[in-house]
Amino acid sequence: MPHSVTVQIVADVICAHSYLGYTRFARAADRLRAEGVEVTVEFLPFELAPGAPTDGRPLLAVLEQTFGPDAVAGALAFAEHAAREGLRFEYGKAIATGTFEAHRLIADAALQDKAEPMAERLFRAHFTDGLHVGDPATLDQLAAEVGVTTGRVPPATVRARLGRVRRLDITGVPVFRIENLPPLTGSPTETTLLATLRQAAATKGGHRER
Repeated sequence: MPHSVTVQIVADVICAHSYLGYTRFARAADRLRAEGVEVTVEFLPFELAPGAPTDGRPLLAVLEQTFGPDAVAGALAFAEHAAREGLRFEYGKAIATGTFEAHRLIADAALQDKAEPMAERLFRAHFTDGLHVGDPATLDQLAAEVGVTTGRVPPATVRARLGRVRRLDITGVPVFRIENLPPLTGSPTETTLLATLRQAAATKGGHRER
């Protein structure tokens, strides 16, 4: 079995399915790494709400105003589902925001081999801690926690990557692009992710657009 697998993860840090899907992926990747296989992760940005304001409005109020009360009920039900897998979603504290600068921070972290812990911290900051992940001061605080130096990736680079994702016809997240295998979408189970990672390690080859 080859000793490395490359994975592209398309996600947004304010997407509940992205948080659950990434958590499952991280657990599966840790299991594969324990088997001696290197798993390299690249995050590709996706904006759930392009151009959304960063003025700090409560998320549940925005959901209800935009999509109606059923959206709030759905979010709270999803929180109960995620809790069964050890994730704590505090929607009562969550803040609606644009995420362009959060994606830029993940790109900064990637240059320092810290993209995975940075993404996890941003997910947790938004969903559990009720922190404003569109606020520059908050992002600086989170970067310091993870040990990431900011400002290395220019905004134009992030915009180009967002454009590249659009050209891949990705309209929803998360998407897991594991080597040359068919992409996995939504929140696959940890078992499915691990099986796909193992398959990729065993049949590694092919090419992805980058």
